[in-house]
Amino acid sequence: MDSRIWESVDHMVAWLDEESPLSPQEERLTRILKLSEEVGEVSAAVIGATGQNPRKGVTHTWEDVQHELCDVVFSALVALRTLTPDAARVFADRLAYVENRSAASRREP
Repeated sequence: MDSRIWESVDHMVAWLDEESPLSPQEERLTRILKLSEEVGEVSAAVIGATGQNPRKGVTHTWEDVQHELCDVVFSALVALRTLTPDAARVFADRLAYVENRSAASRREP
């Protein structure tokens, strides 16, 4: 993963830490819960992009969905970095695990 992404994550975590009135434990929990909020925004954007709410019609674009998905990813990285200062390694190790698992399942008949 591009090191600039982790630099951005580190800056965001530092800023959030400085501004937070919560204890470290409460802050950790709220950053994990933030993911639920962001996923809900993805859902709302998909519903809006497909016009599934007849009362509202089409309220979003697929570009809005893309942006909301990015917010989910970024929020997840912030939450991971909040849990461990070694977030980049944890992420890289997990990505390798998922890639290996995927490759193994593609080889099976």
